[in-house]
Amino acid sequence: MPIVVDVDVMLARRKMSVGELADRVGITPANLAVLKNGRAKAVRFTTLAALCEVLRCQPGDLLRWEPEDDPA
Repeated sequence: MPIVVDVDVMLARRKMSVGELADRVGITPANLAVLKNGRAKAVRFTTLAALCEVLRCQPGDLLRWEPEDDPA
């Protein structure tokens, strides 16, 4: 998928654990892991807003687009 989630980068910058972030955002560690590992198909704006609030960042700090490899 061309959308890459950089939650782990922001966690490292903020010296925060996955468990602490999940707790402060109000989601389960399992759901945060799905997002963090790039397996999520969607993210609610309310969840994205909560992540940004807790991590003190912008949505663009958490999400980025990378073109897919062109098999041609």
